[in-house]
Amino acid sequence: MRLWSLHPGYLDSQGLVALWREALLAQKVLAGKTLGYKKHPQLERFQLQPHPQKAIASYLFSVWKESCLRGYCFDKTKIGSKGTDRKIAVTKGQLCYEFKWLCSKLKKRSPRQYRAIISAKKVRTHPLFRAVPGSVAGWERVK
Repeated sequence: MRLWSLHPGYLDSQGLVALWREALLAQKVLAGKTLGYKKHPQLERFQLQPHPQKAIASYLFSVWKESCLRGYCFDKTKIGSKGTDRKIAVTKGQLCYEFKWLCSKLKKRSPRQYRAIISAKKVRTHPLFRAVPGSVAGWERVK
């Protein structure tokens, strides 16, 4: 499971579809509707929120919006609850790590998308997050 801290606009079509599916799975986990993945490190920052289901709904909503911008329009009715305006902190080190990792994936899988994002001067966050100083998150499994 990968719930990117990066703006979904950086993802290629394969990545955006995968993110939608994985975020829907995360929504089920946070709602207690699955047996597995309950302790997955990617869920930690959502579980720490006062309203985890609202946080994942906001996350999904932004992914849905990106899908519509690209002409896919994922099924919005799958977003389980109303979102939140509360931003979740993500460290700049985490963003940098994810951006480099995504670039390495896109360089092989989607060279055109790689070329489109590699020159980014500032890495944009997913709209649910706000960047704060710091290194790679403790929950990240650095490769």
